[in-house]
Amino acid sequence: MKSQILQYFFCKFLRQIENLSICVILCTRTFSSFYCTMEFIIIMLNHKFNDMFKSDAGAGAFFFSILVWGIGVGCFAAAMNNYLSGIHHMNTMERGWLEFFRELPGLALVFILALLHKVSDWKIMRLGTMVSMAGAALLLLPADKIAVTAFIMIWSMGEHLVMPVRSVIAMQVARPDCAGRSLGLLSSVMNFGTVSGSLLVAAIFYVGTVHYHQSEDFLFNVLWVLIAILMIASTISTLTPKAPNHPSRRPRLYFNKKFSKFYALELFYGARKQIFLTFAPYVLIREYGLSTAGMAFLLGICAFVNIFAAPLIGKLTDKFGYRNIMIWDTVILFFVCMLYGFAGNIFPVRIAFFVVCVNFLLDAVISTTSMATNIYVREVSDSQDELTSTLSTGISINHLIAIMTAPLGGWIWVRFGIGYLFAFSGVMAICNSLFAMTLPRPQKKSAA
Repeated sequence: MKSQILQYFFCKFLRQIENLSICVILCTRTFSSFYCTMEFIIIMLNHKFNDMFKSDAGAGAFFFSILVWGIGVGCFAAAMNNYLSGIHHMNTMERGWLEFFRELPGLALVFILALLHKVSDWKIMRLGTMVSMAGAALLLLPADKIAVTAFIMIWSMGEHLVMPVRSVIAMQVARPDCAGRSLGLLSSVMNFGTVSGSLLVAAIFYVGTVHYHQSEDFLFNVLWVLIAILMIASTISTLTPKAPNHPSRRPRLYFNKKFSKFYALELFYGARKQIFLTFAPYVLIREYGLSTAGMAFLLGICAFVNIFAAPLIGKLTDKFGYRNIMIWDTVILFFVCMLYGFAGNIFPVRIAFFVVCVNFLLDAVISTTSMATNIYVREVSDSQDELTSTLSTGISINHLIAIMTAPLGGWIWVRFGIGYLFAFSGVMAICNSLFAMTLPRPQKKSAA
């Protein structure tokens, strides 16, 4: 009898190993095909690439690293909310508190970078990538909600460390007159990585559940392994002797009365955005039953659309001015928030689901208009150093309001319902528009 039981469990174990191998092979083949495609594209664009970047600065290694890192980040973002809801059964209040701790590294980022002031930007990027790798790998361990929150906080620490230095490195590796194009390429590569990561998650969960009948618990573990491998690959690709070994000037916290309206705009915009970022996926998952594959596919669509929408919004900002964009984008977002919160009360379930998905996409696209705020700060700033420091302070303010809004949002959902939560988000959008109206109209530059 005992031998039969042991034989049964041994066979079950072998079956799991076999299925894991199949999933890993599928992931490997997908990544291999993707790598070959990107290699071909890079070869075709090699001439333009050499025109844009310094020949001995490690630009190729940097952008490949960012691409692989972006795929990993895209995978993590696409899967996280379904993982928290489906595997750990986190309710909305617990999700709000997790977001509180997830955003803490962003709030502390200025102080962390100050401690690392003698460390080069490339080394900080490697450090951040490996910290994220550790966070993803730790999710493989059996853990309760508190431990999972700690692991995600570790992942977030690494992610936040990479965020500021990647823009600095993109400008370091560019030729003097190509810094803007380098930053544009960085944004495109990041969006492309997010699309690829989201679609990769959708493929893994669709194939794994439909064709191989694997549990989501097992597929999430496959995903954490894949993300850890991507983070290691991203780190290895930066180990080039061409990488500069000197630190850049770090941004600092900077407060000035002339930027008081910018600080207020960051508070309103940050509160609205944080509610959408934290709870909009949870509405789709918990209220409409959107699967992991479906959520990943929707996020992939959002990132894909933004590849084309972001440059278009940039042109609209140049044409109509940052003030008009800052006023009207949040007016539109008010209606997006209201429809998102009350669609279930207005429409039948199937139509409500479609309305919510469309509004999810609209929020992702219209939120890119935040670049208008950066242009306003540039107009007010007297120097590049003041601009950089003010934007860095804005990020810290954004994270401060984020860690306060997330638990409050969870409490509003539990106490009053989804509609009131997104109505509060809509009110923040209107406050943003009203405050933007107080900005002085930009003066038209006279022709030389």
